[in-house]
Amino acid sequence: MSVPPRASDRTVMAIAVLASAVSFLDATVVNVALPAIERELGGGLVTQQWMVDAYLLTLGAFILTAGALSDVLGRVVVLRIGLLVFGVASVLVAASPDPVFLIAARALQGVGGALLVPSSLAIITAHFDDDTRGRAIGTWTAFTTAATLVGPVLGGLFVDHLSWRAVFLVNVVPLAAALVLLARGGLVDERRGGRVDVAGAVLCALGLGGVVLAFIEQPRLGWAHPLVAGALTIGVIALAGFFVRERSTPDPLLPLGMFRRRNFWAGNLATLAIYGALSLNGIALGLFLQETGGFSATLAGLATLPATVIMIATSRFAGAAASRFGPRRFMAAGPLVCAAAMILLLTVGTPLDYLTQVLPAVVLFGVGLSLTVAPLTSAVLGAAGADHAGVGSAVNNADARIAGLVTVALLGVVTGGSLDVAGFHATAILAAALFTGGAVVSAIAIRDPQRT
Repeated sequence: MSVPPRASDRTVMAIAVLASAVSFLDATVVNVALPAIERELGGGLVTQQWMVDAYLLTLGAFILTAGALSDVLGRVVVLRIGLLVFGVASVLVAASPDPVFLIAARALQGVGGALLVPSSLAIITAHFDDDTRGRAIGTWTAFTTAATLVGPVLGGLFVDHLSWRAVFLVNVVPLAAALVLLARGGLVDERRGGRVDVAGAVLCALGLGGVVLAFIEQPRLGWAHPLVAGALTIGVIALAGFFVRERSTPDPLLPLGMFRRRNFWAGNLATLAIYGALSLNGIALGLFLQETGGFSATLAGLATLPATVIMIATSRFAGAAASRFGPRRFMAAGPLVCAAAMILLLTVGTPLDYLTQVLPAVVLFGVGLSLTVAPLTSAVLGAAGADHAGVGSAVNNADARIAGLVTVALLGVVTGGSLDVAGFHATAILAAALFTGGAVVSAIAIRDPQRT
């Protein structure tokens, strides 16, 4: 029997980037489309928050399950299912007749996204050896983070010149290309075996859902309202039950022993702070430029383009450098540069001058993010090991999505319900504090491989 040819490095990278980039893209592409969606379908700030958080909620809630499925059932199988689910959900979002349908379709999109990201990173970890993995992860990081940052640009162009609905239909092209490459690329599947912790998955979803529902509805209803208090109580109890369950089950959704590895727990702690700041700044800047600055959706999207260009140009080299010199210095310096960029945003006022008040911060932000993301991803996946590549990448991505979900849910609290100049400054200060926290954690706790 002939042995099928091993997939080429380029094929593996193309599949991983195409499959996961749509997930990152759709986390931010909606930001500049929110005003247009609100004008057509109705709803206020709470509805706009749910348009973002419904996606992040299901992505964060199910990504651990997806990581376990990736290791147990096979990365290619889970990736193929994720592509199909995400494609169907994208069409449903584009066809939404009202906010409730849209929010439900965005939640389904999040489930598809959860299936895509850990499997994409896992096939990279399994395919590339130690000498080439850092550069490969840097390449993946460059394109996926660029997808996150270019989302507002694409969203703005489609909103202004076609329709906000076209923003989501464009997903069909990269999803179809990834499916074709999976069918013809010769990628060999890997399965660890075992079972998936269904009870843990239910507890995790209930816990996250309850806590986020409470954060989103609190500004409107208050902490004492039965819906808010009840959701928060159920969420906290479910999350506590989840961790108790993971300590006792023989096939945990989240192997808690992974957190005994220093770079794994430290990298994930840094991720919470860094990606919380990234998500908060992303939605705040997109909304502020349109609703207070008077920018069109296209211009609001183009405002972040310099950071995207910097990310694409430099992340691959940052990943390679982190493999050579260790991730610690990059993970400490990068978030501090991002924090400085947030402080620069405190110069923003009215009338708004993009060239002097926004552009310098965007450029500095791109530099800081380039120094941070690939080394951070490499450090966490290296600590997780090849045997738990799916779960390891799922945990790190769950951290990132949950952090973004919570900070977006807190947007109304931070701004006092109004994203005017004062409210925007408040988001910039919080983002700077979070980036600084990520830098401090990295500087103190991360260890370069040669020192372990």
